[in-house]
Amino acid sequence: MPRAARGTSPSEPSGGDEPRALYDELTDDLLYDPAIGRATMMGYPCVRLAGRFLACYDDRQERLVVKLPRERVAELVEGGHGDPFAPAGKVFREWVSVPDPDRQLWQTLLAEAVDFGRHGLAD
Repeated sequence: MPRAARGTSPSEPSGGDEPRALYDELTDDLLYDPAIGRATMMGYPCVRLAGRFLACYDDRQERLVVKLPRERVAELVEGGHGDPFAPAGKVFREWVSVPDPDRQLWQTLLAEAVDFGRHGLAD
């Protein structure tokens, strides 16, 4: 299936964003916080908060993958907005794989991942 070109109809969910470019742009916006930095996770480019993984980009499937509370992951999967993240067949219950490069959804989920990561630092 061909990729959507930049500048396509605003009615398209992706807004015409290329998935990797969108991931890079949105995660760049998180780097204002000195506790957030780039790394890799299982070979995927990712962002971390104080050493804890927040999100990554699955280059093979062109998807955003984010760490969220289990209940939120279930909600996204049940609502059709994501799939369980299961590299090599093992399901990571606090991770969801989001297929559509929807700028607003990805931005919201990245913000939720940062909040979830910060909550985990208090534990």
